[in-house]
Amino acid sequence: MIRLASAALLLLCWQAAAFFADPRLLPGPAPVFAAMLEQAQSGALFSNLAATLGRVAAAFLLAMSLGSALGYAMGRRALVDRLLDPWVVVLLNLPALVVIVLAYLWAGLTEAAAIGAVALNKLPNAIVVMREGARSLDARLDEMAEAFRFSPATRLRHVVAPQLAPYIAASTRSGLSLVWKIVLVVELIGRSNGVGFEINMAFQLFDVRLLLAYAIPFVLLMLGVETLLVQPLERHVSRWRRSPARGQGHI
Repeated sequence: MIRLASAALLLLCWQAAAFFADPRLLPGPAPVFAAMLEQAQSGALFSNLAATLGRVAAAFLLAMSLGSALGYAMGRRALVDRLLDPWVVVLLNLPALVVIVLAYLWAGLTEAAAIGAVALNKLPNAIVVMREGARSLDARLDEMAEAFRFSPATRLRHVVAPQLAPYIAASTRSGLSLVWKIVLVVELIGRSNGVGFEINMAFQLFDVRLLLAYAIPFVLLMLGVETLLVQPLERHVSRWRRSPARGQGHI
């Protein structure tokens, strides 16, 4: 109920602002929703949302898988950390726009260049979070795994993965919000479809109504992913942190 009340308040504020503003600069909710309906009926809205969501998923999975592996290696091996740390610092401070433009210049205006540029922007964040997670692993559990002669797969599943789960969830939550924003920039600059491309077309036509008609559904879609997938995952993997506190209350 609180979320619905907050959304209703936002719509009221939007309508009030549109009442006093130039409709070309800030159209009200009704014309924007009408434009959304037009794009949905033509199929353009869904096809562009699907294209953008596919790029978000591909870039996110690529960055998370590679970043998790590198971050774990850096957190567990001092030599690897010293070797790769300068690269991570450079990537952390390299502007996203520079990475995107260079990817297009070197690899062309291709899908691989677009996904690679987005993944490269997310990669250092995933590495840093997972490196901290690897550094925090309990040495006593490692000794237990050695004593019981766990296989590498068993150790990864039952010793390492549960300890890294909160860090993976945190990296997922922060990384997803970063990736979808960068995907829109990538599409705006060098793709022929997607939400970013349509926003660029609306900008060139000075059509704020169309711009919002594409921006709002995508934001709502990502909010749905955050609410229905990411937040439940984060609560699930962090539930063990709350269990001891509950148990201590009964001692």
